[in-house]
Amino acid sequence: MARVLITGASQGLGRATALELIGRGHDVIATARDVNTLSDLDAVERLQLDVTDQASVDAAITAAGTVDAFISNAGQTVHGSVESTPLSEVQRLFELNTLGALRVTQGLLPQMRTRESGRIIYVSSILGRIAVPLVSAYAASKWALEAIAESLAIETGPFGISVSLLEPGRLLTKGNESANNFIAVDDPYAAAFSALAGPGGDPVDDAISAEEAASVIADTLEADAPAVRVPVGAAATFGLMDRRAAPDDEAFVWRPRVS
Repeated sequence: MARVLITGASQGLGRATALELIGRGHDVIATARDVNTLSDLDAVERLQLDVTDQASVDAAITAAGTVDAFISNAGQTVHGSVESTPLSEVQRLFELNTLGALRVTQGLLPQMRTRESGRIIYVSSILGRIAVPLVSAYAASKWALEAIAESLAIETGPFGISVSLLEPGRLLTKGNESANNFIAVDDPYAAAFSALAGPGGDPVDDAISAEEAASVIADTLEADAPAVRVPVGAAATFGLMDRRAAPDDEAFVWRPRVS
């Protein structure tokens, strides 16, 4: 049984992960920007934590005490072309998705390194390795997170700390619905969406539930020797296989496979 701190546990994948781990007997420290959204979670601790605020991170880590494992889940996305996405939105995503994860990691690493044990799991995305049209800012923030995690895995391995990146495809959560959208009705780049269609030209519904992804996160937490990168769902597995097979000297266009 591990004592696990989860960011962004108020809804979606974060909440599903908290419930999955509680069901498996782990002690969950659930955190969110609004601690009131955690009141119905049977967690050992429910803490306010805004990953974009250093003071909030410091206070939460102090209150959490011993943390065996960290699941970095807090994050958002944005829809828009490279041309139309405001730089302020790109900065906001990096502050949340990348620096937010790093901020909490830096706060927890000293205790894990001293104990010579710990687990760090970052919720990344297939878009941390495959960039597709109209979500460049989100993909860039996840690519950066993947670079940090890969370096961290090498640095912390000798201290008994494992680092894993969970890479799901599309999730059935409200994240896409609530995302800021900078795609106009007559957007000149709207046709780029066709690159994501199936062979017949229709979108392919390859989304997985938050509960399915949460189960994979829990399995990774409990694994004796977890992989650094863990694709989540068939779309992620096949998409990454296709990316690896594609030549590096030309643009890669990923089309979800039809089952």
